[in-house]
Amino acid sequence: MDLTLLYRGPLASCDYDCPYCPFAKRRDSRDQLRADRAALDRFTAWVHEQRDDRISVLFTPWGEGLVRSWYRRALVELSRAPGVGRVAIQTNLSCRTEWLGEADRDTVALWCTYHPGQTPYQRFLGKTRDLAAAGIRFSVGVVGLPGHLEHARRLRADLPEHIYLWINAAEDHSYTDAEAADWTAVDPLFPFSRDPHHSLGRACRTGASVLSVDGDGTVHRCHFVKEPLGNLYDGSYREALRPRPCPRTLCDCHIGYVHLETLPLYDVFAGGVLERIPAPGIRHEPVALPLPKFPIASGT
Repeated sequence: MDLTLLYRGPLASCDYDCPYCPFAKRRDSRDQLRADRAALDRFTAWVHEQRDDRISVLFTPWGEGLVRSWYRRALVELSRAPGVGRVAIQTNLSCRTEWLGEADRDTVALWCTYHPGQTPYQRFLGKTRDLAAAGIRFSVGVVGLPGHLEHARRLRADLPEHIYLWINAAEDHSYTDAEAADWTAVDPLFPFSRDPHHSLGRACRTGASVLSVDGDGTVHRCHFVKEPLGNLYDGSYREALRPRPCPRTLCDCHIGYVHLETLPLYDVFAGGVLERIPAPGIRHEPVALPLPKFPIASGT
């Protein structure tokens, strides 16, 4: 079967101090880093051993993973593993990028976030151009705070046309229609992020073909539902795989609601669900995407 794993180990340290992030400038101890490395090595070895499933992996660390050698190595190794369809990671792109030359470009991908004020704009833009020149799959995004709008517009103008620039609605922030229109002009898919999606009782792929995995191997249906389904390493999770409705009232994070079967996002992001890259037939200019045909859930 095709199985998607969202892996989040113990790592919780980051080199940025974004005011909207609870893990800003947090430092893990040597013991914590050692434990994270061991957990990731164990997970990577498990994926390599799989023969019956086609595995896709998205690393979603609380902190910044790619400044750590073991995450870079894991992406390279898994990109070349015969049973892996895609391996991607969420990153602030503060790391160097030349190591990606060792990875399989057909399999590896990056989900990059630009944080204004945390890194010089030209440095970040230069890294995206290096990725594009190297043929690496990646998307770029910005948190939709009012002070970020001009940064996002500038980035959209400077990025290659084929690179998708997504906008995440800021947590606990509501948008007027005029504000939402400004963000939609940058990212035509912003309406999917603007409001939380009603999810209670609705069909979702998590728990059946999409799973969340902790550093110790505990498996949950997703990052936002903490009921354990078993453990990855003893195989006990297999008996729990089945379609099941969502138990949460609302789903407001892309890595959650993208898997709702009531939304068309598997078609929108066909071939790029994990790295958040729309299908080739979907353009990125605001006037080119007929959003009204999509059933957009509202949080109001």
